Order: sequence, then C-alpha cells, then structure tokens
Amino acid sequence: MSDIKNLYTAPPQIPSQFITEIEGVSIFMKREDLLHPEVSGNKFRKLKYNIAEATSQKRQILLTFGGAFSNHIAATAAAGKLSGFKTIGLIRGEELGEDLEKTLQENSTLRFASHCGMKLHFINRSDYRNKTSEAFLEDLRKKFGDFYLVPEGGTNELAVKGCEEILTPEDAEYDTICCAIGTGGTISGLINSSEEHQQILGFPALKGDFLKPEIQRFSKKNNWKIIPDYHFGGYAKVDEKLIEFMNNFRSKYGIQLDPVYTAKLMYGIFDLAETGYFLKNTRILAIHTGGLQGISGMNKVLKMRNLPPILTYDESCN
Repeated sequence: MSDIKNLYTAPPQIPSQFITEIEGVSIFMKREDLLHPEVSGNKFRKLKYNIAEATSQKRQILLTFGGAFSNHIAATAAAGKLSGFKTIGLIRGEELGEDLEKTLQENSTLRFASHCGMKLHFINRSDYRNKTSEAFLEDLRKKFGDFYLVPEGGTNELAVKGCEEILTPEDAEYDTICCAIGTGGTISGLINSSEEHQQILGFPALKGDFLKPEIQRFSKKNNWKIIPDYHFGGYAKVDEKLIEFMNNFRSKYGIQLDPVYTAKLMYGIFDLAETGYFLKNTRILAIHTGGLQGISGMNKVLKMRNLPPILTYDESCN
C-alpha cells in the first residue's frame, strides 16, 4: 500500500479513455478507479480533505458508518491505516456481530476492513437510523473517545471539495459529464467545478427523489439533471441483463465496472445514446468512481440467486 499522504499532495494524472461512439456520440471514461488500489475513485477524493482536517484537529480516530458491503467502509479502513489513524466502523445489522469469525469469513468487505485495522461494531437498524442525532453521537464519544466523524458515504462539505478536483482544465473539451449517484457528494463536486457550457448528468443507484435537495445544499449551479431510470430496482439490485452488460463491457473495453454504481451508469449512457437522447457530435465523459471491492460479495448473492457471476476483484490489505 503506497503512502496516501504523498498521493494527496501530488495526485496522479488520471487518463480519460475513449470507449466507443454510438449514433454519433463519443463516449470517454475518466479512470478514477486507478487513483489507488485500496482507496480508489470518489472515496479517495471524499476522504482527502477529511483526513487533512482530522490531522489538523489532532484526532487519532476516524469513526464512520456503513453497510456490510460498503465501499466507504473499506476505503476509510485503508485510508486510516495509510494515514496513521485508528478506525472504527459502525456497521448496520447487529446480527452480523453474533458470529464475527463467520461474518469475516463470508464477507470480503468487512474482512478487508478488519485486516486494515478497523474495529467493527454492529448496531441494529433502529439505532443506525439515529446516526446523525447529536444524542447518539455523544453516546458514541463517551464509548470511543474523541473521534473525527466521517459521515455515511463520506459526503460532507470537505468531501465535495475533494470531488471538485476530479475535473481538470483539460476536461473542458467534453460537453456532458456523467456520474453515478449515491449520497450526492460526487456529483455536487463535479457541478461546482464544471464549465459553463457543460451539463452534468447523475444516474442514481437507488430509488427515491431525495437527492435533489441534497445536491442543492452543496451546489448553487443549475447545469445538472438527474436521470432516474437506471437503478435496476434499487440500491445494489441487479439482474441478468446488467450482469451481461458488465461482463461484455469488460471483455470489449478492458474495464471492470462495479454492479452498484458504474455498471448502471454506463448502461444508462449507452441506452440513452442508442435511443437518440444526446445530440450528434456530443462528447461525453463518464466518471469511473471505483467500488470494485464489492464484486466478491455480490457474486455470492448472485450464486444464491442462480445468476451468472461477475469477474472477481482481488482484495488485499498488506
């Protein structure tokens, strides 16, 4: 694992890769998944200034929340280890803590986080819903000490500031910037750093219309739109059609997508291009936000559902 502090001081130049042309629309991808092997994509960006702030406050512990297969949990654990912080993960689902050894054996995300030194604490779903209440957080401080809180999914003002650095002056050549949406932090950063002539399209990975107010909280521009039609049933929901698309995409273009975010993003872009949504000669830049660590866990779910597998991503935390 390379020194993340040096990477944050001088992040690598991320290439934009031409993917294909559909109905006169050129589609490119920004390979944010290549930023770092363990803290990749938008998680690298979201954690950058939060880690800097925790350091300036002389905190020694990062505490955050997430589900059992959370990209954010895995990235925070790895970033904490690289940056010299202790990490605590509050995981939704107290039943997962009843037999921790079995849970870690079966769940690659939590096993990775644990190997990176994260202390896992499992809470019931009722308590989890209170994760933003001050009374609940005060109880956590009494239990765990003076931690630095990183929100679920990593989104706050500092995270948006980090995501503003995804786009560079060279990206002004693109007409449309597309990204997947989870908590709204990544698209907010893209909107803030976009050029006047660019439109930002967000593809939610989950159902619901709650994202607009969240994005408006972090960005005052209006050059963006949410495309709600490609969530495939909701968060972490997939079907055989999406799996086939992922595997064909990897085979044809040599890029691995994740099933929760980027597969739905690219499926949506391709479908819109094929049906004439974009004007001819439009140049699209899709943001690959990483998240590949979750494929192993998803494949176990797919096996139980008798669905074809996704190529497995190799996890490690040395």
